[in-house]
Amino acid sequence: MEPMSIERIKEYLPHRYPFLLVDRVLEWEKDRRIVTLKNVTANEPFFQGHFPHFAVMPGVLIIEAMAQSAAMLGLLSTDQKNDGTRVYYFVGIDGARFKRPVRPGDQLVLEVEQLRLARGIGKFRAVARVDGAVASEAELLCALRPVE
Repeated sequence: MEPMSIERIKEYLPHRYPFLLVDRVLEWEKDRRIVTLKNVTANEPFFQGHFPHFAVMPGVLIIEAMAQSAAMLGLLSTDQKNDGTRVYYFVGIDGARFKRPVRPGDQLVLEVEQLRLARGIGKFRAVARVDGAVASEAELLCALRPVE
């Protein structure tokens, strides 16, 4: 499969700037795994305050990028495009670890593996890397639910 552009990603995820944290899908296997990319640029709005003297991407946003990648895997696997009636909610996290700072200019490669899926709730193992080195890892729970 060839990489998936931001335009195609927006067909699946409801997120938009400045909160869309997946720039490209590099590869994916239905119901198994996905590899995505987030280009971390110096003009990201959070860098103004985190931290002005040493810009670091907030860990919660790295985790959110993982969750968006997990949602992409679930949506691609079921071919459910964003029609405004359902959304993948990030509902749980286990074992989150942060190993190195993510800085402007880094390319964050997010690898997500589906561990199980039942009744619309999926458990995923996620790892974020920069230049092959682990920046963060966690197990995530995401739930596909109707928009009320």
